[in-house]
Amino acid sequence: MKIKKYLTALFAVCSLFITGCEDETDPGGTAVKKMAGDWWVTVDVIDGETNLGDDYGLGHILMYTYNTAANKMTEMWLEDGGHFWDYKLKVDVQYENRTFSTSGMVDNQAYESQVSITDGKIMEGAATTPSGMPADSIIYYVQFDDDNEGIRYRISGFRRTGFPADDF
Repeated sequence: MKIKKYLTALFAVCSLFITGCEDETDPGGTAVKKMAGDWWVTVDVIDGETNLGDDYGLGHILMYTYNTAANKMTEMWLEDGGHFWDYKLKVDVQYENRTFSTSGMVDNQAYESQVSITDGKIMEGAATTPSGMPADSIIYYVQFDDDNEGIRYRISGFRRTGFPADDF
């Protein structure tokens, strides 16, 4: 009788191990996975078509793009994590073209203001990292309603690789 109990218990445990080891689940990715990431960027002041450079002396800053809770291919979050102007907003996405923008000024979720994003684009493999490796490139223009001078800023850089040689 004891042997039957032990064999039943052993069979149950083995069944759990066999079925528990089957791993056919593909976790997939988010709807904007090719546009999402951490980015090392520089902030340049733009006067008309003239690049006046990094007037604020920020150097390279880290900013972020990621999917919204709705996980749609038509929108994503864009934020600077407080490294420049402290902005966080949803932008409209054309995923197949890897472009993004806002339709005019939109609410800034980081603090009470409005932000406009224009001509945003992510280009696969178009940047070269400090270590000489290819990476995705990002560029967009931003304006803030609380900027008394109405300056247009160009944000541009490359996707963070995670390698120390490419970090600033």
